[in-house]
Amino acid sequence: MFRRKKTNNKKNRQSNFAKLSIFQPNKYKFKKSCPLSIKGAPVVNYKNIKLLKKYISDNGKILPSRITNVCQKKQRELSISIKRARNLALI
Repeated sequence: MFRRKKTNNKKNRQSNFAKLSIFQPNKYKFKKSCPLSIKGAPVVNYKNIKLLKKYISDNGKILPSRITNVCQKKQRELSISIKRARNLALI
């Protein structure tokens, strides 16, 4: 019987979304370089335990490349060398 007044909700929603920084376009995109591919980087080897421990979590799991910013090629080398070091009980 009674009709409610229609409010302009779309405008309110758009203004709230515009305030959030998530929906704004990124002005700067920085590509982080692989720490193992730059000049003077240490060689990935199963004997280099100090290096391998940086890429293992506290629970003993291998950290993913999205966290460590390691390129795909070096990530494969890391995982193989970590597994070798585990088999030889170095880690």
